[in-house]
Amino acid sequence: MLEFRVELWQTCLDIETLIRMGRSFWFECARCGYRAKVSGRADRGIHLFVQTILCRDCKELYDAVTRIRVPLESAGKERKLAPRLRSGGRLNHATPKVAPSFLAAVNRLTVAGMAWSDWFRFKPQCPVSATHRVQSWNAPDVCPRCGLYLERNVLPYRIWE
Repeated sequence: MLEFRVELWQTCLDIETLIRMGRSFWFECARCGYRAKVSGRADRGIHLFVQTILCRDCKELYDAVTRIRVPLESAGKERKLAPRLRSGGRLNHATPKVAPSFLAAVNRLTVAGMAWSDWFRFKPQCPVSATHRVQSWNAPDVCPRCGLYLERNVLPYRIWE
């Protein structure tokens, strides 16, 4: 009975971890052959949030990072600022101006034992040029090149955190 409880507890932990992990899928167009590896919607992992966007200038789909979790630098600084955190005050650290690319954010090494962190928000923008016109894209939606609906592969291409 004890083994069953331990196995059930481990299964619940695995399910909770999977729920917080993002997924990327292959989307393909049957008419023009366009392919994209994107989430297809707003999605989140443990350390970042993404939104699939359509760049109307590039005519491409991208996953744009909309929020990312960044650790604070030193433990001493964290302890001094703890009362400000509880009172809702903002921390004094450099705010990134430009969102990292999806691949850079996913491949970023996380800090072990990250006790203090802050979330940074970004407006979705094209990774090619910040001046391109973008809009949110949620599956099922049309191909950016020919206008036919894209087909999503059943299995995820990538599971990321």
